[in-house]
Amino acid sequence: MIKMRFFRHASPALLGSAALAACLLIAGSPAEAREPNRGVESVHQPVVERTDFVFDLHADGSGALSGVDERRLTVWFNALGLGYGDHVTLSGTSGSPLALRDGITQVVGRYGLLVEGEAPATAGDAPLGGLRVVVSRSIASVPDCPSWRDRAEANFVGGLSDNYGCAVASNLAAMIADPRDLIEGREGRLDVTNVVNSKAIKTYQEREPTGAGGLQGMAVGGN
Repeated sequence: MIKMRFFRHASPALLGSAALAACLLIAGSPAEAREPNRGVESVHQPVVERTDFVFDLHADGSGALSGVDERRLTVWFNALGLGYGDHVTLSGTSGSPLALRDGITQVVGRYGLLVEGEAPATAGDAPLGGLRVVVSRSIASVPDCPSWRDRAEANFVGGLSDNYGCAVASNLAAMIADPRDLIEGREGRLDVTNVVNSKAIKTYQEREPTGAGGLQGMAVGGN
């Protein structure tokens, strides 16, 4: 809000200069022209950022993972805090020893994870005859939330507040265990529990009713 203050004994030239300066200031100030959102979908959506960590390993004389490298890899995993939501992949030449892959897979399995297939592109090349361990970690966040740009309590354009949807999107980004699920989702898999339940329900439905054979005759007698 621009306030103009005039003095009683100011000259007309001074008053004109002040009015002109105020007009230029008003004309030069950028006006907020945000397009009103009259739908029900928020403009604030979670954004997923991925970081790749690499660790190069060489095979020992027998082509396996040496004890020293196994401890180094374990210390590296502990420093990263490897856990659910992280994706571990291996990158290397086709001639890398199979025993080296098996050794790395066993170390990864101690953290409740599996070594996945194709590794993402990283800077540099994997060591010749060795393997590069790539840990991909994704983080979900909602930029510009919360947003308090709409300071007026009244809304005369029939649109949503600029902060609309920030709470839902921020909670979703905070609760998602694997942020990559927000981008790729997951393929449908066979659920053994549902198969067993469906089989029991089908058996119950196809079973012949107990009264299908008619009522049994009963004789009442006494001494």
